[in-house]
Amino acid sequence: MTITKAHSLFKKLESETNKKSELKVYTKFLHILSKLQSRNFSEEEIQAIEKELDSLALESNPRSSKRQYTKALSKFETYLKDTFSLTTAGYYTGLGMALGMCFGVAGGSLIDRTIGTSSGLALGMLIGLCIGRYMDSQAKIAGNML
Repeated sequence: MTITKAHSLFKKLESETNKKSELKVYTKFLHILSKLQSRNFSEEEIQAIEKELDSLALESNPRSSKRQYTKALSKFETYLKDTFSLTTAGYYTGLGMALGMCFGVAGGSLIDRTIGTSSGLALGMLIGLCIGRYMDSQAKIAGNML
């Protein structure tokens, strides 16, 4: 499936639904596909992306389309990250906050059982947010952000 064909498919799906959860997935797919269309890829890279779009089986009509498209979006984002080092906006920020929460709770529980867990969680999220924002800005400067 070509990038243009996938873009038109999601445009059509977006116009046919009124569910917010489905609209969110379709909009995110449309954003990624439009950014991919505007980038300069070699012919081999375009063929690899189109092959990946084919493997996602986007044109099949399942009963639970939101679930299928959410999984396809996640798989496609992972493919773009692994193959081309392309990330979406806020990728590292979300990752940093999640890791910050984990380490914050663990570190806070080691320090003090009553106050430490919640303050460790907040401190971990803050540190993760700062690191994630920095990494997002570096990805944007390097041109690796969609």
